[in-house]
Amino acid sequence: MLNKYARAFFTRVLTPFAAFLLRRGVSPDAVTLIGTAGVMAGALVFFPRGEFFWGTIVITLFVFSDLVDGNMARQAGISSRWGAFLDSTLDRVADGAIFGGFALWYAGEGDNNILCAVAIFCLASGQVVSYTKARGEAIGLPVAVNGLVERAERLVISLVAAGLSGLHAFGVPGIDVLLPIALWIVAVGSAITLGQRVVTVRREAAEADAAGREERSGAEAT
Repeated sequence: MLNKYARAFFTRVLTPFAAFLLRRGVSPDAVTLIGTAGVMAGALVFFPRGEFFWGTIVITLFVFSDLVDGNMARQAGISSRWGAFLDSTLDRVADGAIFGGFALWYAGEGDNNILCAVAIFCLASGQVVSYTKARGEAIGLPVAVNGLVERAERLVISLVAAGLSGLHAFGVPGIDVLLPIALWIVAVGSAITLGQRVVTVRREAAEADAAGREERSGAEAT
């Protein structure tokens, strides 16, 4: 839902920066790798210690690499299947680090097994939501559905809540409740999105199979 509008806006904003990196000889793949490493560091160094504000700041600085690398590839005219594959693969790694960081906090000092399990579910369901679309497209289906909570929504909801929850360490009372609420929202939204995609793939597969049988029947009749 957010992908359509947020990507268009930030693409325009980040175009000059992408052009600057190209002039300095930086490759899109390098930006992808550095961005993923930065997100992982922010999530796995800060989040397990409960330093959600600073972890979110670090992640935010690097998460825009997901837009910059594609922008650079288009400007340089070097968009490729490899670049798309690398970008998509490392997105899954970054997402896993973020929700893994939350899970480590709740499994340790956060001391809440239920929220640890919710964070793990957010991690797993996010991966499966992406897989369903990729797998459906791999077997020749359009998978013409976006769903309620996609990657952009998962990141915005969880990171905004984490950053605000981190203000509790600076003396803001009661605000740390935002992260648990956000994790539940992402978990429920991801489950709904997964259901939407599974139902869509089932319908499209049935329609494709029916069309194939009709074509074979017509060919046999002639």
